[in-house]
Amino acid sequence: MRVVAALVAGVLLLAGCTSSDDEPDGSPSPAPSAQATTSSESPGLSNPVEDGVYPEVGDPGVDALEYALDIAWDPDTRTMTGRETVRLRATDDADHLQLDLAADLEIGSVSVDGSDAAYEHRGKDLVISHAARADQVYRLVIEYDGTPTPVPAPSQRRDMDTIGWETTADGEVWTMQQPYGAYSWYAVNDQPSDKALYSFTITAPAPLVGVANGELVSRSTTAGETTTRWELDEPAASYLVTIAIADLVETKERSASGVPIAYWTPRGRPELVAKLREAPAGLDWLEERLGPYPFGSLGFLIVDSTSGMETQTMITLGDSAYATSPEVLVHEMAHQWWGDQVTPVDWRDMWMNEGMAMFIQGAWQAQSDGTTIESVMDEWAETEPRLRSDHGPPADYDPEAFGAGNVYYGPALMWDELRKRLGDDEFWRLVRAWPAAHDNGNADYADITTWWSEQTGEDLSGFFDDWLLGETTPQRS
Repeated sequence: MRVVAALVAGVLLLAGCTSSDDEPDGSPSPAPSAQATTSSESPGLSNPVEDGVYPEVGDPGVDALEYALDIAWDPDTRTMTGRETVRLRATDDADHLQLDLAADLEIGSVSVDGSDAAYEHRGKDLVISHAARADQVYRLVIEYDGTPTPVPAPSQRRDMDTIGWETTADGEVWTMQQPYGAYSWYAVNDQPSDKALYSFTITAPAPLVGVANGELVSRSTTAGETTTRWELDEPAASYLVTIAIADLVETKERSASGVPIAYWTPRGRPELVAKLREAPAGLDWLEERLGPYPFGSLGFLIVDSTSGMETQTMITLGDSAYATSPEVLVHEMAHQWWGDQVTPVDWRDMWMNEGMAMFIQGAWQAQSDGTTIESVMDEWAETEPRLRSDHGPPADYDPEAFGAGNVYYGPALMWDELRKRLGDDEFWRLVRAWPAAHDNGNADYADITTWWSEQTGEDLSGFFDDWLLGETTPQRS
């Protein structure tokens, strides 16, 4: 979500995203004891849980395996027409299947395995009357339309009053949806433990073009309508999905290691392309420390926002100096390993993504500025006690203050303390090993803290608890 920039300038880069905003709040809750999952052998297979922070969103009875979204957008009427095909696994016996879908969208029909199904659409809950058996896979087709609107964000940040589908004054579209909000535009199990494969077919009047995650498979214009097809062939959590429909131009290049990179920028804005060309050098720096980039392609999408988001393979950035700055590019690219390749089981553990991306950003800033990591951490340490006091411990934050600075700075300082304790070589070896060991999976508090203890041969449980659950900031070395 949003990140935290230089404190001296009063800029805060927050959550998996990025924001020039000031920070929100924090409060308590331990981690669920969900087993770490990895879906490398069965793409899209997950162990969904009820979220410990936002239990009203998502349903652990459903494991979505694959979403195929076919969307047509009319910018004049602000109407979306959608046909969605979902392959999902029931995780238990039940008399229904349930997904999240905003009340703004009207269902035309629902079928299960080719047969019409009865349903109720109550608020944001789409409840489909179909008997389900544990581990049985079902194919749902949902036809719907309407005028999507964003949903309120559980946050105090100025850059995220609302989340999900946003429509600009001239009918263009963009999305950022952390911790939820994907349900504002398609039916989804909107919780991070349920990762799935995605494909997108997006149609809109030219010169608007649809952009989404993954690889652009085809693009064609017929009778004044442009259709793009996108395939994301590695599983993603719903908050890491992006879509934009706007007058965008694609610019291509490759990193030194051969990663194909695309910049999708508003037409007539070459200065934005110039700013994004800082990304390949940042990616080279990250690959030296984190290993090969974990996906097949990388994109940067500029939208009408002031924030930014580590959406998987297609990073979504606001059209602002802050959101397109080199430190934000590095922060959001770091999330492709820490957050996207391995994703939290639920939202109590967003510190896992944000703390490491923040630390890595700090390490990059130190090298870029010709200073030391310690000096960067010293600056951040001046503000961290206030953030912890105002918003709670990083792993125990207020659900109404999502994305506060407490989940960024405290965990970043924690990782720096562990670096000093283990030494640079061992620390960076493990920073690199963790995402690879949990490729395409999810992990929780117990998983990561136990893993680091096992790998180092030290009992680090007290160390992590002090930094992540303690009411006061631990003493730095």
